[in-house]
Amino acid sequence: MTYAPLLMVFAIAALVAGALLFIPTLLAPRRLTPVKAEPFECGKDPIAVAEGRFAIKFSTVAIFFILIDIELLFIWPWATLYRKLGWFGFVEMLVFLGVLMLGFVYVWRKGGLEWE
Repeated sequence: MTYAPLLMVFAIAALVAGALLFIPTLLAPRRLTPVKAEPFECGKDPIAVAEGRFAIKFSTVAIFFILIDIELLFIWPWATLYRKLGWFGFVEMLVFLGVLMLGFVYVWRKGGLEWE
């Protein structure tokens, strides 16, 4: 068995990763002016100055939806082959879902599921 195709894939992946790390240093602004350093959101001017603390609940809800996406990403292939995997696949999926439930419990404990 030859490993040349596998090494080629890893070489291309390393090249792409290196390019993605190096290209922003070429394109990034060198001299920041106050206008360039000003934060913009959705291309609109801010209506008022933000006063007070930013609620973190949005971030916990975002984490919740990311966990759902990850869960579905891994459950779909498992669901297509669950009969071939047998009990081993069933137990492995229970372990996977248990780990994801830790993320759901974290969001619940932080109050991300409470809407006021």
